[in-house]
Amino acid sequence: MSKKQHQVDAEQAAEQEPLTVDTEAGADAEPTQPDAAYVAGLEQQLADATASAQAEKDNALRALAEMENLRRRAAQDVEKAQKFALEKFAGELLPVIDSLERALEHTDKESDGFQAVYEGVELTLKSLLGTVEKFGVLPIDPQGAPFDPNKHQAMSMVESAEVAPNSVLAVMMKGYELNGRVLRPAMVMVAKGPAIDTQA
Repeated sequence: MSKKQHQVDAEQAAEQEPLTVDTEAGADAEPTQPDAAYVAGLEQQLADATASAQAEKDNALRALAEMENLRRRAAQDVEKAQKFALEKFAGELLPVIDSLERALEHTDKESDGFQAVYEGVELTLKSLLGTVEKFGVLPIDPQGAPFDPNKHQAMSMVESAEVAPNSVLAVMMKGYELNGRVLRPAMVMVAKGPAIDTQA
């Protein structure tokens, strides 16, 4: 048999053999549709992870807000401590101021014998008032002003046609405040309107 004849026989034999398909290779080549349950599981995991991340974010924001509130409260406490640290000390000085004022009221400044004493007490009182004012202690002297129960203490009420009702007619003892907080209310006499004669 010639070489050419042998080649023709091989080609004919190859044409007659049935074609076989590698099903495993074909299966890998074609895209497969994912299982619905698997997709639902992934979606659930994503939803859980998103919810967990949001919860952690909320917790972090809440902790940050609490820290800010704590910092603000601490700053306010420090500010109050600085403003009112002298409250007790200033309260102890008020009777001294009252005594000096009474000494001036009962000393005759026109008298030659007491003029030097009067001037000395007056200078001492002015110096003391100036010193406490530097630290926020201010007098409450509401003569003629409307009665304020937050700063004044009514000792009596007197009928008066000279001033409006509920006005301070007289100050029996001045009050004092420290940085806006009342150390001692002013002791005052409050005016009330004249009584109406109902028998007329």
